[in-house]
Amino acid sequence: MSAEATNPASPGPVINTVPRRKARPRIDLRRLGRAALLGPTARDRLPDAIGHVAEAHRAHYPDADLEPLRRAWVLAESSHRGQMRKSGEPYITHPLAVTLILAELGAETTTLTASLLHDTVEDTEVTLDQVGEEFGAEVRYLVDGVTKLEKVDYGAAAEPETFRKMLVATGSDVRVMSIKLADRLHNMRTLGVMRPEKQARIAKVTRDVLIPLAERLGVQALKTELEDLVFAILHPEEYDHTRELIVDNSSRADDPLAEVTDEVRTVLRDAGIQAEVLIRPRHFVSVHRVARKRGRLRGADFGRLLVLVNEDADCYGVLGELHTCLKPVVSEFKDFIAVPKFNLYQSLHTAVAHTDGQVVEVLIRTHQMHKVAEAGVIALGNPYAPPSEEQQAANDGERADPTRPGWLSRLLDWQEGAPDPDTFWSTLREDLAQDREITVFRPDGGTLGLPDGATCVDAAYEQYGEDAHACIGARVNGRLATLSTVLKDGDTVQLLMGQDPASEPSREWLEHAHTPAARIAIQRWIAAHPGRADGAGAEAAEEAQSTRSAPPTPEDTPDTATARPATPVVDQPGATVRLAGCCTPVPPDEVTGFSVRGGVVTVHRVECSAVAHMKGVGRAEVGVRWGDTTECRVTLVAESFGRPHLLADLTEAIALEGAEIVSATVEPPTQQRVRHTYTLQLPDAAHLLTLMRAMRNVPGVYDVSRAQHHNAPAF
Repeated sequence: MSAEATNPASPGPVINTVPRRKARPRIDLRRLGRAALLGPTARDRLPDAIGHVAEAHRAHYPDADLEPLRRAWVLAESSHRGQMRKSGEPYITHPLAVTLILAELGAETTTLTASLLHDTVEDTEVTLDQVGEEFGAEVRYLVDGVTKLEKVDYGAAAEPETFRKMLVATGSDVRVMSIKLADRLHNMRTLGVMRPEKQARIAKVTRDVLIPLAERLGVQALKTELEDLVFAILHPEEYDHTRELIVDNSSRADDPLAEVTDEVRTVLRDAGIQAEVLIRPRHFVSVHRVARKRGRLRGADFGRLLVLVNEDADCYGVLGELHTCLKPVVSEFKDFIAVPKFNLYQSLHTAVAHTDGQVVEVLIRTHQMHKVAEAGVIALGNPYAPPSEEQQAANDGERADPTRPGWLSRLLDWQEGAPDPDTFWSTLREDLAQDREITVFRPDGGTLGLPDGATCVDAAYEQYGEDAHACIGARVNGRLATLSTVLKDGDTVQLLMGQDPASEPSREWLEHAHTPAARIAIQRWIAAHPGRADGAGAEAAEEAQSTRSAPPTPEDTPDTATARPATPVVDQPGATVRLAGCCTPVPPDEVTGFSVRGGVVTVHRVECSAVAHMKGVGRAEVGVRWGDTTECRVTLVAESFGRPHLLADLTEAIALEGAEIVSATVEPPTQQRVRHTYTLQLPDAAHLLTLMRAMRNVPGVYDVSRAQHHNAPAF
């Protein structure tokens, strides 16, 4: 509201109708912003700005009803009449400029109507009820959402509450944020009348929050210009240097980008592919980043080639022709069509080498992809209107919902639980700093959207909320994994939940939690339970320390004599039989034997690694079968996640199966994982599998296996 306007408008006559036009060159916001940064613009009066808005709107929506815009213009102009900006220009120039920005990006009629009125309730006598009666509930809600954001000052203490309200409003209708971003862009363009310290403060908030939000919503046209404007304010010397680089490059006679553009056009024309090939100059911040990365800049570093085609298949056709006819830089290839970015962005990225060795980056996309790449959710129109028949056919009956993308849903969930404004503000910045999102799959076919670098801890709280306190482990792609495991895009994650209602999160989880939802939930539990929060692992350690038995004596080990051992019968009369300690066979294991020194036959389970070794060195097998004896002694290893009362539950399960514990050891927990070793006497060897199954069914136990004594002699 208080920034200087660069394009003051004269009220002028109101145009009620605009001739319908099927096509019209769109105003290039990047070019206009770039020109404004490169030099001063003429401060001419806007020639009937509402006519420009209507014309730009009809370029995207030829059949749009312009009556709501006309009425909104009449109300806004009359309400703001006599109000001036700090620059001395009529205030109506601001809502007009904001609306024109949105119209050029393809916003639908309701958004444009609310944009024209977005300051009326705050700065004039117009009430929300009047807006609702005149323009309907949707426009009323949008105006109310933007007004609430404007009512809170951007002072340091108020920032968290400002953006908390912004997120809540955005979550209910994403168009609120679209208007807010366009509003901020125009204010940033006209920030010159502010004191330097206030310019810097607004620029920092724009950099830290609004630019990442523009990136999340996919509105690149706004994001890049905001980046350049912030760059000019916060880093004026580096900005001036970058500006000189751009100006110097534009005056060069030789342009490798132009030469490669001609080559690409020729290649595609010869291949019969209809395509538009354009040079896309880098904006200021992009040039600055490339300069810092590569040092001295060459001509190809100042822009990229943009190839626009009609169909998705044509994108890959263009890629094939370029890689066949030109020299590709294969390491630069990325496919964001098959795997779109979290902000709806789709494009193929590749690069080709110029004759002088310069690398030219190429972007390949359809016209529709380009529209979405520039305008993001704004290009999707009204997200609440039922899809047209054409949209249903294009999306096979499915439609992306831009109103609640994964990152926004996460922010809305945890902002309610943030214990204080400082926590909210710091976690908001951390989450927005994540510029890449991954998708992981649940075993039931559902998906979880998480920021890059998220762990199993984050996945647990994303899926279960605060019930994730009871999480005891995870399987990633079918394999057991610790909760600290960092997930990758496309992983399948099965979260293992404990059944004990007293389960607690571990303080260690904070070290592995990267999402605000996980960190805030864990911190809130710790604050509510001071002195605890050592979680299942700590209690398991204490339990293990107090109950650990002495190491088994030689008489207890399974490869020596047992009280009443199961007897194997071998096809070698008079031979002494010994059960191999490396695999500890018991009935009903399938077994085999080998003769060793002293007339002894060692009996192994057929899957034992020693069997393959002895066959490999030419040892002859001896037939073995189990005799009538059914009792046996066996050593089992239970792998579990730490949780309270686990040891008691395991020993109870063993006792219920009629097994006697000869000895037991419990190792101290490592990363919430506990290893138990039991030597057990079974009254009937046939019950072994049933016993192992009962132990696996104890909550927290993820595996039970026979002990493998790798250091025991095989023969």
